[in-house]
Amino acid sequence: MYAVIGAGPMGLACARNLQKLGIPFRGYDRHTGPGGLWDIDNPHSTLYESAHLISSRHMTEFAEFPMPKGPAYPHHRELRQYFRDYAAHFGLSAHYAWGTRVEQVAPAADGRWTVTTVAEPGRDTFAPADLPRTTTVHDGVLIASGVLHHPHWPRLPGTFAGRVMHSAEYRTPDVFDGQRVLVVGCGNSGADIAVDAVHRAARVDLSVRRGYYFLPKFIMGRPTDTLGGAVRLPRALKQRLDALLVRVVMGTPSDYGLPDPDYRMYEAHPVINSLVLHHLGQGDITPRGALRAIEGHTVTFADGARAEYDLILLATGYQPEFPFIDARLLNWDEGPAPRLYLNTFHPEHDTLFLMGMLEAAGLGWEGRNRQAELVALYIRQLAAGAASARALQARKRRVDTPAVRGGYRYLPLDRMAYYVHKESYLRTVQREIDALRADLAPATLAGVAR
Repeated sequence: MYAVIGAGPMGLACARNLQKLGIPFRGYDRHTGPGGLWDIDNPHSTLYESAHLISSRHMTEFAEFPMPKGPAYPHHRELRQYFRDYAAHFGLSAHYAWGTRVEQVAPAADGRWTVTTVAEPGRDTFAPADLPRTTTVHDGVLIASGVLHHPHWPRLPGTFAGRVMHSAEYRTPDVFDGQRVLVVGCGNSGADIAVDAVHRAARVDLSVRRGYYFLPKFIMGRPTDTLGGAVRLPRALKQRLDALLVRVVMGTPSDYGLPDPDYRMYEAHPVINSLVLHHLGQGDITPRGALRAIEGHTVTFADGARAEYDLILLATGYQPEFPFIDARLLNWDEGPAPRLYLNTFHPEHDTLFLMGMLEAAGLGWEGRNRQAELVALYIRQLAAGAASARALQARKRRVDTPAVRGGYRYLPLDRMAYYVHKESYLRTVQREIDALRADLAPATLAGVAR
């Protein structure tokens, strides 16, 4: 029996694909039901109340379980219901131990894995030592616990006398009432939260160190991510044409007081938010540069400007962290992320998989589902001694898969360490899937198709 850690979209995709192939599994999740971070009532969720999808419904949903008709960019509560319905439809919840935190994953003497769990005590991050532990031996482990749980806290250049919080702690905009607010960072969360703050704060400033490409959610009434794609363009041409289209529709960041990007489009994750530019253009948000110094309530910026604040909100992202397993077991000796074939296969361990450590524009949950399908097929075919699985086993030992980056020169940022080019990644995954499916027994193949 395999272990699946997590019941967010990636964990559910893992469970579903193991189920399809008749591979026994047991799921573990700290919360009381499916959804992962998309359930804001999950104490470990990092969502805020105004959060919606930043990719459109049609481009994000699981192919075998489309979302109900509704808004193009659903609210997080609609997504929570979607995952609950998904789990119920395929009968996945009965396979999970809910309210159960995985404390340790370690290799067993016989080549299998021990998974030690503890009942999760409410909102505590770590369970008291006197709570009972349960250790179960599993044939293998699929780690699908997510990469957006552990906030990155940068070192501030001084001591701030007001409140400092991370976007992971933010839930509702009442925290901004009457406050002089500085939002540091302008990824998608930072832009959303700055817009939230406009309606409650005494003042909102936005500190940005580098340039971003800003995309609207809609162009000509259609979700932006549904446009194009019918004609495949050379990478460099697509970068130039799409950047030109965005400039025509949105202008340049410098038109709103922000730095322009000094890199080509798609070489870092774009910001899908035009409202933040709207409020910058109206003067509701004041653009600021990088932080130089902090003393008391005074922040000095790189250009020498100074301003007083009551609250600093750090929208500085997250870092992968898997506290229940030795990082060396994930081929992670140094660097911002483990080194794995296709971001999931360990070069040596054949029954340990890191699932969902994957970012790409437009990948959606179906793209991650393809990753889960590949892993389930590999487990099945390796146990059967299939030549296709042995060939994949040899390829994964090389680890490096540069083709999945599509020739893009991604910025050397920690979050880009596991970024891939959607089409290149899925093309490689599909080749592996096709090879493994080619020598499945006909009865099994029919089951996979259902």
